[in-house]
Amino acid sequence: MPRALWRRRRTTDSPRPAGRRWAGRLRRSSTFARQVLLVRVGRRDGDPRIGAELMVPEHLVDRPRRYGFDRARRAEIEAVMPVSPALAPAPSVDDDSSAMSIPLLPGERTTSRRMKFALVNACTLASLVLGINAIFVAMAGEARVAAILLIACVAFDGLDGALARKLGVASPFGAQMDSLADMCSFGLAAPVVVYASLAGSAPTAAAAVAAALVAACAAIRLARFNVSPKDGRFFCGVPTTMAAAVLALTVAIGLPLPAVVQIAGVALLAFAMVSSFPYAKLARLLRLPPWLWLAPVIGALVDIRLTFALVVVGYLVSGPLLWLHQRRTA
Repeated sequence: MPRALWRRRRTTDSPRPAGRRWAGRLRRSSTFARQVLLVRVGRRDGDPRIGAELMVPEHLVDRPRRYGFDRARRAEIEAVMPVSPALAPAPSVDDDSSAMSIPLLPGERTTSRRMKFALVNACTLASLVLGINAIFVAMAGEARVAAILLIACVAFDGLDGALARKLGVASPFGAQMDSLADMCSFGLAAPVVVYASLAGSAPTAAAAVAAALVAACAAIRLARFNVSPKDGRFFCGVPTTMAAAVLALTVAIGLPLPAVVQIAGVALLAFAMVSSFPYAKLARLLRLPPWLWLAPVIGALVDIRLTFALVVVGYLVSGPLLWLHQRRTA
C-alpha cells in the first residue's frame, strides 16, 4: 500500500505543534530553493551571517538524513551562487604556505647582496631622518638650515635609487620604503619648511593653505606613481623630489619676491605635481647639447637668484609645451 503524502505527526516533547506535514518530494526541492534564496539575499544585503549559516561543518556532512545537506546538494548551491572569498573558510594555522614569509630581498641571498641591500636602505633611512630633523629645525625658526637639510634629503633620495640599480638589489620592499620616506621628507617636511619661511611675511591662513596643498598633492602624486605604468622618458607631472628641491632652494637662496607671489608659486608647483603634463627626466636633460648648459652656468655667476627662477619657470612651462606637441603629432 503506497505511503500517504500527508502524514500525521503527534508528539508532546517537540517544540513544534502537532499536525500534518508534507512527506513528498516537494519538501526537499523547496529546501534547496530556500537555501539558494538565502545565499542570494544574504550576499546582496551584505550580511555575512546568512551565507555563513549555510556553510555546514564537515562533521555534519556525514549525516545528510538528519540535516538534509550532503555534499552533492552543497555543490549544487555553490554552482548556482559560488561562495565568495569573504565567506570562505580561513586557512589553517598549520598550513605551511600561509605561514611562509616573503623575503625582502628577492634572488640569491648571499652575505654580499645583503650588505648591498642594507646600504641602499640605509640611504633611504638617512633621507627619512634628515626630513624629520628638517621639521624640527624649521619649528625652531631656522628655515634656511632646514632647507639645507631638505637638499640633503634630495641627494640621498637620488643616491639610493642609483645604488639599487647599479648593485642589482632593487626590490618591491625598497620601492615602498622609498615612497614612504619621500612622503615624510618631501610631502611633510617641505611644506613645514615653506610655512616657516613664510611666517611673518605672509598671512598665516594663506601660508597654511599653501603648505597643506603641497602635502596633499605630494600624497596623491606618490600614490599615483606607485600604481601607474612607468615611462622611461617622461614623468607624469612634476616629481615630488624635484618639487621639494625647488622649494628648498627657494628658501635657501631667499628669492626677493612678495609674499603673494611666493604663495602663488607654491600653489602652482603643488598643482604641477598632480597634473598630467609630461616632464622630461634628468637623464634626458643631461643628454642635451653642452652649449645649452653654458647659459645657466654663466647666469648663475652673474645673478644666481634670477637664473634659478628662470630655470624653474622654464621647466614648469616645458610640460604644457610637450603636451601640446604630443597632441599635434598624434
